[in-house]
Amino acid sequence: MSELVALGKAGAAIRKANADGRGALVGYLPAGYPSYDGGIDGIKAMIDGGVDVIEIGLPYSDPVMDGPTIQRATEIARAAGLRTRDVLSTVEKVASYSDVPVLVMTYWNPIERYGVDRFAADFAGVGGAGLITPDLIPDEGAEWIAAADKNELDKVFLVSPSSTDERIKLTTAACRGFVYATAVMGVTGARETPSDLAPPLVERTKAVTGIPVGVGLGVSNGDQAAAIAAYADAVIVGSALVKAAADGPAAVRALTEELAEGVRREPSAAAGR
Repeated sequence: MSELVALGKAGAAIRKANADGRGALVGYLPAGYPSYDGGIDGIKAMIDGGVDVIEIGLPYSDPVMDGPTIQRATEIARAAGLRTRDVLSTVEKVASYSDVPVLVMTYWNPIERYGVDRFAADFAGVGGAGLITPDLIPDEGAEWIAAADKNELDKVFLVSPSSTDERIKLTTAACRGFVYATAVMGVTGARETPSDLAPPLVERTKAVTGIPVGVGLGVSNGDQAAAIAAYADAVIVGSALVKAAADGPAAVRALTEELAEGVRREPSAAAGR
């Protein structure tokens, strides 16, 4: 796989930010929260606030890897009747709003139910850039990998502190866009301090791949974003933005602007991307 192909749309956006001497900001909000239109407005507010890549969550009935904030938000979206087709229409509206790459983060079951080939084609057709699939490993993802390649979609798989060096190498080889390094073990959610397991995980991952490495789980403010941007290519923020979304688009934009300022701070001499 050539470096250009491996970068994909999300990776190209991240590398553009890195070329400017900063980390990229990846922002997550679930579709349909706090309402269908409100969810779209919140995502647009993230774009206006300075994110480099968008993650749109596909609400799922059994979000076992999500923390309580995201679980509650997805429950609200599902209770209001949100379905996969509504997520696709959200992607279409957001993709037409700007050229910021739009990824969907989803458990695998909804994609299987929809039809893998059909979803990939429909998703690409509305301007989607790729999927983040937290519960799908490359070993079991042949159908998705083939469909993504056919439609030129990014494939973002996860590595964690428990991943062996062999597993990291296998996972990154299957990625296009970036590799998602989960900075803590367990479910997602904002934390007071980022995990100290993140820097060595990023170092191990960068040792076997040239594609960008994004760090997620726990970031909630500009200081934390700055600390992670000093060693990671991208900083991924979810739960903190979902909490802000409950207060409306203005709150989302304000937090995004704080996070965007954080990833733009000059790294210390001891740190390096």
